Amino acid sequence: MPQPCVVLSRVVVAQRNEQHQHMSRTLILAGLVAFGFFVAIQTGLLRTALESDRSYLSYVILLAYAGASIQWLRHSRRLSTERDRLAALEAGYGSGASTALMATDEGVQFGEERWNDGDLCLHLEHVLAKREADPRNPETGVLLASLTDVIANRHASGHFVSDALLRLGLLGTIVGFILMLAPVARMESFDPVGARSMLQQMSGGMAVALYTTLCGLVTSILLKLQYQILDTSAQDFLNRLAVLTDVHLTRPVRED
Repeated sequence: MPQPCVVLSRVVVAQRNEQHQHMSRTLILAGLVAFGFFVAIQTGLLRTALESDRSYLSYVILLAYAGASIQWLRHSRRLSTERDRLAALEAGYGSGASTALMATDEGVQFGEERWNDGDLCLHLEHVLAKREADPRNPETGVLLASLTDVIANRHASGHFVSDALLRLGLLGTIVGFILMLAPVARMESFDPVGARSMLQQMSGGMAVALYTTLCGLVTSILLKLQYQILDTSAQDFLNRLAVLTDVHLTRPVRED
């Protein structure tokens, strides 16, 4: 008998140690992104890109990326809190303690832990209500599917912005080529002075095409990576919640 308890306690400790991995990856990636922008500012690349972009699409791209990144940080912090709460539940049930999960007027209570907000709290409230209303049918697949959709819809805006950034970069490419070819259409005679002016205007249009494409590609890739990390952690959270719900929270009531 002691051996299963030892193995179970090791699993619980490992799960609790894994809770900080998501926020650690988030902070590391955020630090790398901030360092990259710092280098771009120090080398003058960012300033050159913005000053050379007559279409101002680079400003739009950078502002959209900044807004989506702030939203990503908020989602990451929220998910980290939910994972910590789930770890507390796993530790409580995994240790074999007799602590019961109870619904209260302000949310749920598990031992000394009290939660009145968040996705996990709402899901637990629904599970407890279903178990009380129909103890013979503890199936919670619909509740888990609903929670999965809620989290996916919350992250969908980040994926949309990531695709939009790439398309804005391609739009800048088209605008840059239009600006580059416009002087050729307006040129009536070929002379050294006119040719030099035309080449300067064409180079300005090419700069717009290249810098907007660069901004769109870099920000789109970064934002996709950020939300990929967020989605992976969210899926791990949902998988562990499904196991905890089926094993501990939906036990059928035995008949005496």
